[in-house]
Amino acid sequence: MARVSQEHLDARRRQILDGAALCFARNGFHATSMQDVLKEVDLSAGAVYRYFSGKEELIGAIVTEVLETVGEVFNGAVQETPPPLPDVLMPRVLAGMRERRPLLLEGGEWMFPRLMVQVWTETLRNEQLAALLAPGFERILEAWREVAESYRRAGLLAKDADADALARVMVAMVQGFAVQTALFGDVPQETLRAGLRALMGVGGSQLG
Repeated sequence: MARVSQEHLDARRRQILDGAALCFARNGFHATSMQDVLKEVDLSAGAVYRYFSGKEELIGAIVTEVLETVGEVFNGAVQETPPPLPDVLMPRVLAGMRERRPLLLEGGEWMFPRLMVQVWTETLRNEQLAALLAPGFERILEAWREVAESYRRAGLLAKDADADALARVMVAMVQGFAVQTALFGDVPQETLRAGLRALMGVGGSQLG
C-alpha cells in the first residue's frame, strides 16, 4: 500500500477543519451535525473520523485555531517600535485576520467573524472550551499591554496611564467590529480608521 504523504494528511485535515468552520459559522455548533460536516467536505465518515473522533473534538480544534489566528495577528502588532497609532494598527489587525482566514459564506460574507461569535457563545456553556479560551485571551492581552508600553516608551502615552486598561479596550474594539461584521455585514476599514481618529482627537489628546 502506498504511503500517504504528510502534505496529503495536512491538506485533508485542513479540508475538514475549513468545512466544519463554515458549517459552524453558518448554523452554530448545536445546529450542526457530523452529517452536515460530511456533506460540506464531501468525504466519507471513515475519512473524517480518521482525524477527529466526533463533533466535540472538531469544536475544540476550531476554537484552538481561532485563538491561534487571533493571537498570531495580535502578536504581530508588537513587532514595530513604536507600533503604529491605533487608527492604523487596529484596521491592520482586522486585515491580518482576513488574510489568514479568508473563507466566505455562500452569500459572500466573511466567515471568520461569525465563527468568532459562535466560539464566544459556546464557551459560555462549555467549561472545557472556556479553559482553552482563558489562557489564549490572556496571551492576546499581554501582546496589547506590550503595545501600550511601546507607546509609553515612545512618549505617546502618559507615564501614569493604565496599560492593562488600554489593552482591554483595544481588544474590545476588535471584538466589537467583529460582532458588527458578523451581525450587519462588513464595516469598511476607513470607517474604523475615521472613528479611531475622531476618538483619539477627543479632548485634544492623541490617545485619549
